Amino acid sequence: MTERNHGHSGDSCLSLVTIFQALPEKDLSHLEDIVSEHHFKSGEYIFHAGDDADSLKIVSHGQAKVFQIAANGKEQMIRILQTGDFDGEAALFENWERNSFAQALMDTDVCEISRDDFQRLMGDSPKLAVNMVNAFGQRITQLEAQNTEVTTSSVESRLANYLLETSAGLKEERFTLPLKKKDIATYLGTTPETISRKLTKMAEAQLLENKGLKVKIIDPDGLSMLV
Repeated sequence: MTERNHGHSGDSCLSLVTIFQALPEKDLSHLEDIVSEHHFKSGEYIFHAGDDADSLKIVSHGQAKVFQIAANGKEQMIRILQTGDFDGEAALFENWERNSFAQALMDTDVCEISRDDFQRLMGDSPKLAVNMVNAFGQRITQLEAQNTEVTTSSVESRLANYLLETSAGLKEERFTLPLKKKDIATYLGTTPETISRKLTKMAEAQLLENKGLKVKIIDPDGLSMLV
């Protein structure tokens, strides 16, 4: 992991995060001062189970998998963090230990706000504290709407979006999928067989070429029409 200067890309990081988008410019500029940026190479761990959860982590570029280790030693996928996703908002308000791991699936940039810095800022600015409570309320409403959308949107749409996001993160149109099909299926709420079937269908429609875990996007515009 490499670390960059405090506030180096605070603006881009904070503009990606839903809970901060409702805040006025003045509050955002205060937050920018306490953001630090870290770069993780593909395969590096962003956090481990047992670590103190003492910061909010925002993916500003790239992709990471969040998983737990089951009693039998196997990985259990929980979710994927892509550009704009974040983990640990509760860490800004309370002490707890992480019970999962996060590992970069490609070169990934992560912005971080520590609990101590954040709480100090909240104490200095009561207006920011009120705005944050309102922003969290909006976040909960949006999450509920997203959950409804995920259950109603098609697997094809979610897979197309995942492929486009992965291609953008890797900056390649030809790439090896960073996850096994069973993990992609877990992430998208479907089965590995359905993932294989949908990839074949997309290949037949000449949107992409697919061989095992190797993908080449031929028609990004056509794929984005499915999203």
